[in-house]
Amino acid sequence: MILIVGLGNHGERYENTRHNVGFMVVESLLKKLTPVEKSMWVEKKFNAEIAKVGDDLILAKPLSFMNASGEVVTRLMNFYKITPFGLYLVHDDVDLPLGRIKITVARGSAGHKGVGSVMEKLGSQNFVRIRVGVGKDWRIATDRFVLKPFMLWERGKLSQAVKKAVEALEMILKEGVEKTANKYNQ
Repeated sequence: MILIVGLGNHGERYENTRHNVGFMVVESLLKKLTPVEKSMWVEKKFNAEIAKVGDDLILAKPLSFMNASGEVVTRLMNFYKITPFGLYLVHDDVDLPLGRIKITVARGSAGHKGVGSVMEKLGSQNFVRIRVGVGKDWRIATDRFVLKPFMLWERGKLSQAVKKAVEALEMILKEGVEKTANKYNQ
């Protein structure tokens, strides 16, 4: 069983912010994997929107705030009996340029509070991360910057990054993490 979690902040206020790139990716992945007429997010359990795809894939969007994502993720993992190696966490990354993605395994949080929350509650960092670059404006504090919406001129790069992250997740599911990381981490 594989659990793909997109990190973000729930609510209209945060919908198009940099911190919600994880939500954007899992929503796009779900649309690609399921027929349009099917209900997308089928249930709300453990403070998350959950969609099941086939017998062995679960997509989730925590309904908690980003910094409390760990509680939701560990509840889902415990319920579905998923090991850390079955967790794929998709999130924004200010250390990557806008539009770039990077796949990492068993790495520290690099200051990302949502990722840090997951690591703390899980007691492990042995999971796959799909990091989506959102750039950085060094004139603005990071915690304020990630809650800002994308500028109009950035949306093309954002769209390409989401598409690239979805393609990477599909490749991971078919061909494994190592081969996918070799392709996308250049």
